[in-house]
Parts: sequence; C-alpha cells; structure tokens
Amino acid sequence: MKGFVRDNHSLSLCGLNCELCPMLLDQYCPGCGGGEGNQSCKIARCSLEHDRVQYCFDCAHYPCEKYDHADDYDSFITHKHRKSDIKRAIDLGISAYTLEQKERSKALRYLLDHFNDGRKKTFFCLAVNLLEIEDVRMAMDRISRFKEENPLLFLKEMSVYACTVFQNIAGERQIELKLRRKK
Repeated sequence: MKGFVRDNHSLSLCGLNCELCPMLLDQYCPGCGGGEGNQSCKIARCSLEHDRVQYCFDCAHYPCEKYDHADDYDSFITHKHRKSDIKRAIDLGISAYTLEQKERSKALRYLLDHFNDGRKKTFFCLAVNLLEIEDVRMAMDRISRFKEENPLLFLKEMSVYACTVFQNIAGERQIELKLRRKK
C-alpha cells in the first residue's frame, strides 16, 4: 500500500507472524509495510488514519471491530494465536518477541532446506508458528540429531520423520497442525 512502511517485518501490524508465512517465503508478499507493492490491507489503511501506529495494540482503539471475526479462519498463515501472540509481544517487549520470531524463522528455513519433500511447506510453517518456542526447540534438536545419525536417508524419509516429531508434540499439546479454511 502506497505510503505504508514499517520497520519490523517479523510481526505484522495486526499480529500475524510474517516470517513464518509461505507467501513471504515465496516472495509473493513483502510483509506488512515491506515497501511498495505490498498488498492492500484494511488494517494498514487504518494505521495510516491513526497516527501510523507500528502495531494495532499501540492504537487507543485496539481491539476494534476489525478484530471481531478476523481469527475465525486462516489465510496463508494461521490466525489461531494472533491475539495471544500480540499479548506475548506486549509482555516480552517487541525486541525480545522479534528475536523469538527470528529463531522460529531460522528453524523453518532449516526445515524447508533439509526436510521439505515439496509438500510440507505449509505444515512446517504451521508447526513452528503454533507450537511453543520450547517445543520447537525440542523438535529441532530431535530432528537435527536424527539427520546427523542417518546421513544416508532419502529426503522423503527425513521429511516423514520431521513431520512425525512435530505431529507427536502437537498431539501431546492437543494442537491441530492444519489451516482452518472457510467452508
């Protein structure tokens, strides 16, 4: 959107974790306020009208009616934890929260580079986004050790193992690693 620019492209204006989104990874979207050509967004327009806040939670009107049903369904990225992620960003502070998102992003890139058989991008994006950071660390440790111990396995077998690790942890936490689509 013309004239809308932000410094932090890890956490969007509305609380989505942009670095964990397949659209940003595929360079179809520069992220919220990522320069000219970024997608038109009603929340970005709202920010321009309200003193160009960097995050919706900085606005005196937050949460407003734009959030009433914004989390009912997912887009390219999950919206499931957006409100809790915003609260975490407020509680930790933006710098600490951004560092946590960078850690998640690094894990995601490793997974995509070494374990994506061409059909797991959305799954890995969801896993690193929806699981707690400690669970992501635990999964990555298991996956990395498995890769080191089994250097001759094919990509498909590595991919299955990585998915199984995340599914098992998600199952223990009663987290479903699927996007919620409108019906």
